[in-house]
Amino acid sequence: MGSDDGRKRLAIYLMAGRETPALAEAAVDGGADLVEVGFPYADPLADGPVIRRAAERALEEGMRTAECLSCLAEVRARVPVPLVPMTYAALLEAYGYERFDRDARSAGASGLIVADLPLEARPELRRVHLVAPTTPDERLSLAGERTDGWLYLVTVTGTTGRQAGPLRLLPGLVARARRCTAVPLLAGFGITTPERAAEAAALADGVVVGTRAIEVAVEAGPRGLRALVASLRAALDRAALAPEPTGR
Repeated sequence: MGSDDGRKRLAIYLMAGRETPALAEAAVDGGADLVEVGFPYADPLADGPVIRRAAERALEEGMRTAECLSCLAEVRARVPVPLVPMTYAALLEAYGYERFDRDARSAGASGLIVADLPLEARPELRRVHLVAPTTPDERLSLAGERTDGWLYLVTVTGTTGRQAGPLRLLPGLVARARRCTAVPLLAGFGITTPERAAEAAALADGVVVGTRAIEVAVEAGPRGLRALVASLRAALDRAALAPEPTGR
């Protein structure tokens, strides 16, 4: 996922479920450049309460790995943008790492995120790596070398969800990451409003929005999600036209 055209990239996270194909289509219509599809897991350590509840609902619907892969294929049939499953290592351990990678890509996946799989584990598994404000420079460099297309910057030292106050840890993380790697940087965790998206995108190459996308999808369905994504898209487009922050 390059950003040579200056466009700030917008990734929207949705939990796999019966409504996901329609929601993904709405997100892309609103301006999403990438869709992450969450494969539900019973103990999602990186996720806050909104995404945890979405995972619980998906599991209650019967969304196991095979059903999630079918959902991914349905999403691929409806949208042209990159699709990235996001899940946890225990699911891949149970299903089989190579088998999951093969089946996910056959279903239309463009990449993979395994939130709790250490950088050194399964180096043969192509995936997008996550780095945080606490990640040392040496590991930042290694993550940049091994990541699949882009690097996921975790903006906070906590779980996904709403965050108060400015993104005070992001400027330092972006500056260190840019010294270590040339791959695009997308910031996620705590990006819940157009204003916050613009704040993050002024530094990074794009943002990932999950919690707010899930909330709106539940409350207002595809139409509401399309409107949210359009508002985020407009904010990112404004950020792309603004002068770059000093010291980038």
